[in-house]
Formats: sequence, C-alpha cells, structure tokens
Amino acid sequence: MSTEPASIDGLYREHSRRVQATLIRLLGDFELAEEAMQDAFMAAVQQWPVNGKPDNPTAWLIRTGYHCGIDQIRQRSTARRRAHLLLPTERLPTEETLDLELTAIEDDALRLLFTCCHPSLSMEARIALTLREICGLTTEQVASALLMKPPTLAQRIVRAKRKIRDAHIPYAVPTQEELPERLPDVLQVIYLVFNEGYSRSTGASVVDISLTQEAMRLGNELARLLPQGEVFGLMALMLLNNARRDARQDNDGELVTLDAQDRRLWHQEDIHVGIAWLEQALALTPTGYYTLQASIAAVHAQASRAEQTDWRRIVRLYDALCRRFPSPILALNRAVAIAMNGAPDTGLKLLDDIAHHPQISRYHLFHAAKADLLRRQGQYEAARNAYQQALLLATLEPEKRFLNRRLAELENSP
Repeated sequence: MSTEPASIDGLYREHSRRVQATLIRLLGDFELAEEAMQDAFMAAVQQWPVNGKPDNPTAWLIRTGYHCGIDQIRQRSTARRRAHLLLPTERLPTEETLDLELTAIEDDALRLLFTCCHPSLSMEARIALTLREICGLTTEQVASALLMKPPTLAQRIVRAKRKIRDAHIPYAVPTQEELPERLPDVLQVIYLVFNEGYSRSTGASVVDISLTQEAMRLGNELARLLPQGEVFGLMALMLLNNARRDARQDNDGELVTLDAQDRRLWHQEDIHVGIAWLEQALALTPTGYYTLQASIAAVHAQASRAEQTDWRRIVRLYDALCRRFPSPILALNRAVAIAMNGAPDTGLKLLDDIAHHPQISRYHLFHAAKADLLRRQGQYEAARNAYQQALLLATLEPEKRFLNRRLAELENSP
C-alpha cells in the first residue's frame, strides 16, 4: 500500500491542529509540541509509502510526535533548562497509557482554546494565539489579518506563550462552576476574529473570507464539543451575517449599505442554517448577548426587501440588549433602530445623548449613522459636518469612498 504526498498534505490540513493540541498536553510546551509535530509528519512522509498508512493516522502521528519530543529533550544541550517545562517524569504517559481515544483528542482542542483565551492574557494576545495555534494560520497570515508586522506579531505570541508557562495557566477545560465566567472570553475572541473578517478595519476589501470561515469553523467545533445556548447563538449570528457577504460590495468594489443590498445575493443556505442554530439557542435559557444579536440579524435576513424590515421588533430586541448588556455601541444601534421605526427625531436625540462618550466620539460609524439620519431629515449642513467627521476617522478604503460619495451628493443641497 502506498501513500501519495498529496494525501499526507491533506492529512496535515485536516489533522495537524488536533495533533498539536494533544502534543501540547503531553509535552507541556507550545514550541516543543510544534517541532515534534513537524517531526512526526516528516516520519509519515518517509514511512507510510513503504509501510502503508496506519489504521488510525492521527493517533500514529501523536504517538510518533510524543516520542520525538521526548527524544529532543534528552538530546539537546538545553535539556536541563527545558526539562521543567515537561510533566514530572513519573507523570509522563508511557506507551501503554497514552490516551489517544478520539474523545480525548477532541477534548485537547477544547483545552487549547480555553488556554489561548485565558483572561490573564491581553485581548490582542488571545486573538493572535487563537489564529496561530488553533486556526493554524502562519505568523505572516496572522500578522496580515491583524494589520501588524510579522516580527512584532511573533514577539507578541512568544510573550503570550511565556506567560502561559510562567503563570502556570492550566491546560484544561474549566469546571462547570468556572464555565459561566470563562466561556464569554472564548466566545468574544471567536466573534472578534469573525468581525475582523466580516468588516475589515482597514484595506481595500470589506470582507476577508478566510477569517470569517476560520471563526465559523472554530465556533462549530466549540458547539460540537460544548453545546451551550450562547455557543449556538454565536453560530447563528455569524452565519446570518455571513449570508450577506456577496452583497456588501458591488462589482467595482464599492460599499453597499444594508438597505441598498441586492438581497438575491444573500446566501439562503446560510440563513436557513443560521436560523436553525438560533432556534436551538432560544430553546435554552437564559437568552444571552449573542442570541439576542442573532435574533436581530434574523429579522433582517427574513425581510425580502428593506421596506419589509420589522423595525419594531428590532427596537424591542435592542431594548433587551441595552438593559442586560449596556454599552455605547448598543445604544448607538438602538437609537438608529428607533429612528428607522418612525421616530427620527428621537433617534437623533439619543445619538446626541451619547455623543461625548470617548468610545463613541472616535467611532466613525457613529458619525456616519448620525449623518445619514440628518440627511434623511433634510438637515444637510449638519449632515455634511457629520459625514466629514466620519471620513476623518474611517480607515477602510471602500468606506472612505462611500462617505465621499455621500458628501458629493449633498454639495447641491441647501
């Protein structure tokens, strides 16, 4: 039996994340686990074409990688300095006691996710570690996604791994008692990865499909291993938003706002699956942040035309969100929903009420939303000023061009 290189490449793409997650558990060190994994795949390239592919290739790779890691520790001149990173010798698994059952390997992926998203790490470090160690992106890919220079990103990841080691951050899934406190950190990281792909911070493209797909893959894996209502809600939110991806820019790369999008381009399969996730989330209580946000996205997704949007229901959902999770961004979205529900003056007043909040005053979408409401009310001079402020703060090229078009449209207005 022979194994073609292409099949090993495919195995690497499919299983390397699981292999590395388990090797981190067994060896107790990120870098050592990554090196051992590479050694294991090199051994597979050499041995499988001769001996045939094993019945359980993932377990074979983990077992081989584990022994490679132990050999590296023993052979290197740095053995003494690095030995403390390993489990105590008497606790190291033996060949007979290595737990390579599928459930254990899957649990390792979940352990790694909670380790990378530990609250003692900065949010930037959590996102970088998640993309690098769990999503499998290269350092260069992560740096590009986070708009950083690769050396800077690499240093941040090294510091985060060192902190995990030095602070003895546990490589474990939180207990049922700890889970309510820890799960929101993990969900937030996944959602921030998705948002950076769905609405880029800067650059020439509104959407980065690779990041949204990685976030949804990660969310789907989390939902499979940890079926919780808010995990389902996050999956629903990502799918329902992602359904609009092809309608958010036109053929010339120009931004298309929600009310002007060609809804025939929305992916109905994503909407169907997203609503199914939402129904699972709503069946569990209490209804959380992501489930409420997904409920709002579902209202938009189920309106075949912008004029059919049920803004009254959206206002009620934002009322619930703001009561339970007050924030200036949610207050902004609620004000816009109230304005769209037939009360533009009230919406504008609510925007004025939060205008001086530091987070809002530097947020270009606040000024863009205010400008749009002022334009709809015929307050063209005030709208021009708000559009200009939004333009000063915007960093995404399609958004800048959109704001300039809006300003140009107001040139001949009173």
